[in-house]
Amino acid sequence: MSRHGVAETVAGAAVLAVAFGFLAYAILHSGRSVTAGYPLTASFDHIDGLNVGSDVRIAGVKVGSVTNAVIDPKTFQAVVTLNVRDGIELPKDTAAEITSESLLGGKYINLSPGGDETGLKPGQAITITQSSVSLEQLLGKFIFSVTTLNNAKAGADGVKDGAQAPAGK
Repeated sequence: MSRHGVAETVAGAAVLAVAFGFLAYAILHSGRSVTAGYPLTASFDHIDGLNVGSDVRIAGVKVGSVTNAVIDPKTFQAVVTLNVRDGIELPKDTAAEITSESLLGGKYINLSPGGDETGLKPGQAITITQSSVSLEQLLGKFIFSVTTLNNAKAGADGVKDGAQAPAGK
């Protein structure tokens, strides 16, 4: 019996070692590694779908990540702290926009550097921002505008509440 128990213990340890190796490989090669950089902040009206750990990109290339998101109790805006990789010197008039990866995908912050000669220093705020666009709000506005247009057209044709206009007199 003891011989059978030792073989099972060695096999279990080997399985755990291989699993740990796969886990370490996945973490190191996931593209979500923590990079050294400097913090910046940006305020948005709403950040629907943006999470801590989301990418910060310039021209589609990841240059940092979102490290914190809190609400400002005075302005009721979402204040996002992002970390930008060292070596990326952003101008003071850089714009930050929350963008979707795809129709169903997550959100990320897209930075559009401006042309100002002075740069943002660690801890400073990006002042030009565009909040997340909500698909639900866009669909609601579209449905409302189509309904309003149909009602206005029906009123112009003399149709009220689904009744037919009298034929030819």
